[in-house]
Amino acid sequence: MTWPQIDTQLLTASAETYNFRLGSPVPLAVTADGAVLFRRTAPRDFAADLFEMDAKTGAVKTLATAAELLGSEAEQLSDAEKARRERSRTATRGVVNIDVSADGKLVLVPIGGHFVIIDRTTGKRHTVDPQGGSIDPRLSPDGTQIAFVRDGDVWTVPAAGGAAKRLTKHPEGFEYGTAEFVAQEELGRNRGLWWSPDSKQLLFQRTDVRPVDTIYVADARHPEKAPVPFKYPRAGTPNAIVDLGLVNASGGEPQWITWDLAKYPYLGRVSWPALAKVPLTIVVMSREQTDLAVIAPLAKQTLLTEHDDAWINLNGELGARERGVGGSLGAPLWLPDGSKFLWATEARGAWTLELHNADGSLDKALTTPELGMGDVLGVQDGAAIVEASAEPTRSDVWVVPLNGGAPSRLTDGAGVAHAGVDHGVIVIAQSHSAGGRTVTANGHELPSVAEVPKLVPTTKLEVVQVGGRDHHVAITRPRAFDPARKYPVLLSVYGGPHLQTVLDARDAYVMDQWYADAGFIVVRSDNRGTPGRGRAWERAISGDLLTAPLDDQVGALQSVGARYPELDLRRVGIFGWSFGGYLSALALLLRPDVFACAVAGAPVTDWSLYDTAYTERYMRTPETNPKGYAATSALTHAAKLRRPLLIIHGITDDNVHLANTLGLVEELYVAGKTAKVVLLSGTHMVPDPKLAIARQQVQIDFFREHLGAP
Repeated sequence: MTWPQIDTQLLTASAETYNFRLGSPVPLAVTADGAVLFRRTAPRDFAADLFEMDAKTGAVKTLATAAELLGSEAEQLSDAEKARRERSRTATRGVVNIDVSADGKLVLVPIGGHFVIIDRTTGKRHTVDPQGGSIDPRLSPDGTQIAFVRDGDVWTVPAAGGAAKRLTKHPEGFEYGTAEFVAQEELGRNRGLWWSPDSKQLLFQRTDVRPVDTIYVADARHPEKAPVPFKYPRAGTPNAIVDLGLVNASGGEPQWITWDLAKYPYLGRVSWPALAKVPLTIVVMSREQTDLAVIAPLAKQTLLTEHDDAWINLNGELGARERGVGGSLGAPLWLPDGSKFLWATEARGAWTLELHNADGSLDKALTTPELGMGDVLGVQDGAAIVEASAEPTRSDVWVVPLNGGAPSRLTDGAGVAHAGVDHGVIVIAQSHSAGGRTVTANGHELPSVAEVPKLVPTTKLEVVQVGGRDHHVAITRPRAFDPARKYPVLLSVYGGPHLQTVLDARDAYVMDQWYADAGFIVVRSDNRGTPGRGRAWERAISGDLLTAPLDDQVGALQSVGARYPELDLRRVGIFGWSFGGYLSALALLLRPDVFACAVAGAPVTDWSLYDTAYTERYMRTPETNPKGYAATSALTHAAKLRRPLLIIHGITDDNVHLANTLGLVEELYVAGKTAKVVLLSGTHMVPDPKLAIARQQVQIDFFREHLGAP
């Protein structure tokens, strides 16, 4: 049989719409009067405009367009801002982030190096020039001042316009006001600057970066540009030293806020809500991430502690990049009167919700592990709003009464829902099992202009047995499937912590269908180590990021093949990006009996090259687990290469550095082995449509060459 024709129209549409995400509304804030502010691009444009929807009536209006705000200027981003957007996986430009005054009247829009203040009551706007570079501007709750970071210090400028004022003066080797790399990339905390609720003080992160290695990221396509330095702590090397400072908005010497930094060096969460009697509260963790403390640092009071022999997850890590409202995710969520707070814990074997008294003592457990709780979103009308599902492929939004009553579900029990809660408005983004994605606020839909894929995936979700465990799999066959034929198989993997790939959301499989229609059957599965299946399932990878994921992926693949003879398990290719790239490379090196070829995208090849907070959580340090690091490294096994390998990597990737691919290529070379390598002029994300098209094309050509037609 000859290969089917490739659907170039769908490939182009997927690339130019950023996998059909452009044009979808992205909530940014809810105002005190119940308006939802959101950004949205055109269907095939990365420049986002700002819109407002009245959550009571559903009425929508445009607040500002990127073109209006920028005028004739081209948007120029600093290296620091590019890095921040990479950490949050923000590919769009124009209106990206905003801030809102406590009364909801004023909106701050940072764009083009300036601050635009929009008065929602009059529609008037004016531009504030910070007179220099700025990072992460924050509008004071009373709307009178804008705080921002410049060159490692905290500054303010009047929101009405005027001269900027420098509030701090950092010593050499320190940075004030920004979250360090691992907080942004791994802990789900992207900010290091907070206004006090009364607008009189600023809380800021003090970061001693002197101990941290500097990594230089060079763009070899532009050798005239100097390499960009990043403070990047690799596993086993020193971290930044982080605590907090408090400075008056009018100026003066900061008050330093610290804790037992030797025991708890990671600052995971900061919560300073504008609620009566609620203290500034922080969540800190040990370097091993086995111990956690919730502290009220101004009162010098520890509210609670937790320990886990493997590691502790911070609630809200998974959703930190998914939503723009409900920003206190994972921190203690205080009740409006300050008498109690909510806390999420895995101590019972899976996430459960607890109600604690103000002194930290336990009042009651509000949920059981059977609910399948995920993130805690907020408090509303005497109830907690959480994400939960007993079915691992789904996620719903639930209401959990604080009086101990039975939880009730807000969403329909099908699909994957994420949400945010603020000012009495629940914003729900749901990818539906029947296809499509909606974003609603109190039942009113935020309008989308996103293109709809012009195909319906054939994907079926099933459960297979591996080692006596239920494993969820997704199987996508060609739309022109012929049951009399045997098809080459593509195993699409991620397989690492933080991400599930088998989801009850039809449109998640559009590109799987594109590959399938080109002559393959595509299989996905979620192995031990992925979230959503409880503590024991996730912590099966403790000390070894490779064995359980690889064994489970092979086991699930073989179970599917035994069930369906149309899968030709003699011709299997594997591919993935990031952790999926790592798993693909190691699968090919260690299981050539199963995999005929592999595509490894942006792979970690040696965990000693990856960052501290992620790697040490699962592997500890190279010093304490040398055998584990060696056994899970692609460099160790490079000489075992027997099958075709394609590696794709962005040369300016500041997350999984190109050193990973270069190290593997060198070990292959020394062993007399070769791999095909494609280098992209990009970072860990690949939003550029032309590069996205080329990437998919080179992958499918590679698989066709090495697997053979149905």
